[in-house]
Amino acid sequence: MSYLNSKTNPLLWDIVIFVVRLFVGFAMISHGFPKLQQLIEGGEIQFFDFLGLGTKVSLTLTVFAEFVCSIFIILGLFTRIATGFLIFTMIIAAFVVHGSDGFDKRELSLLYLSVYLMIISFGAGRFSVDHMIEKRRRSSQW
Repeated sequence: MSYLNSKTNPLLWDIVIFVVRLFVGFAMISHGFPKLQQLIEGGEIQFFDFLGLGTKVSLTLTVFAEFVCSIFIILGLFTRIATGFLIFTMIIAAFVVHGSDGFDKRELSLLYLSVYLMIISFGAGRFSVDHMIEKRRRSSQW
């Protein structure tokens, strides 16, 4: 099984990270887009009021995390920063919003949380804008 080792086959590792980033990014966008539409429509907002900030502010922060940060993850741009916002959002979803619910209600946010923890740990990989920026920075000796 040495062909699955990241040290002996880094290209495979970068491909896996890329596929995970694409999948989780587009999957989370499917949760963020309806919230973005709700925010744009401007009607009465029915949303969890986090820390008493108001439903509109809470919804705006969630849209930023779930929609905007997911686009950053797909592109591999500011990946660890964007993932940090999503980790925070999933912690709030799992332990605050659905804290008193059963595991079946918290399961999805916990699954997303685990994938985001992997992405923040390993980074965006070779197939990312972050890697291109770092490569250019190293070659030009900024």
